[in-house]
Amino acid sequence: MTDLADLGHRTLMTYSRALTAWSSRGGWRERHGVLACNSGSWIPIIANAAFRTDDAVAPAALLDQAEEYFGALGRGYSIKVRDSGMDDDLRAACEARGLAAFGEPAPEMVCRAPLAVPALAGDVVLRRVEDEAGVADFCRINGEAYSTYGMPAEVMADLFDRPAVVLADPDTAMVVADVDGHPMATALVYVSDGVASLQWVGTRSEARHLRLGAAVTVWTTNEAFARGATACTLQASPMGEPLYARLGYEYLYRYTEHVRWRRDPTSR
Repeated sequence: MTDLADLGHRTLMTYSRALTAWSSRGGWRERHGVLACNSGSWIPIIANAAFRTDDAVAPAALLDQAEEYFGALGRGYSIKVRDSGMDDDLRAACEARGLAAFGEPAPEMVCRAPLAVPALAGDVVLRRVEDEAGVADFCRINGEAYSTYGMPAEVMADLFDRPAVVLADPDTAMVVADVDGHPMATALVYVSDGVASLQWVGTRSEARHLRLGAAVTVWTTNEAFARGATACTLQASPMGEPLYARLGYEYLYRYTEHVRWRRDPTSR
């Protein structure tokens, strides 16, 4: 489990780097043990993040590089701090620099085997995203789903404005659940070095009683194993956490997001 915890954290870094390629405004830099990733949106959470690629890097070095890199872009940024003890020095440094803890700590969870496929109602169809219309469905569903947590509606389109690049990424798979022909739920999985990162599980509000979140989670989890992954990891949202636990995901640790805001989070 210790190895899985480390691999899951590193897979998240690799996914964050991949995310930058899916937007026309994305970019990344890795220097002296620090990775900084900026994707298509200005929001610090998810879209602009800095990591230590080497846990021995001094927290001040990470924060100095993050301030320089994102400051040049006029953006804020976020730093994920694990509660496993590995990042105690980083937590103290973030607090000393005035980075605000955002929201509740998010569980890092792992699944180590394929999941049982749930029965679906007759009007529900799962389809692999294979064209730009499917990417647009993915963005619309999650734009609505994550507005529950205050995410501006345009963020998804900003993050995925190069759909052809997303579709061409051999490490990425997406699924959409249609109900009577209408796109209602979705998820994405990214596989790197034998470990997968499950991202963007979302369901439209009117369909949350249909257990579509479970259906797309199982599909993407099993897709990861079909692609040779030995484990699938995710960072659970408050609504998603009990679902993933029921399906068989296990807890590794929790992330706290420490954020440097550069602008009013309610503005574009």
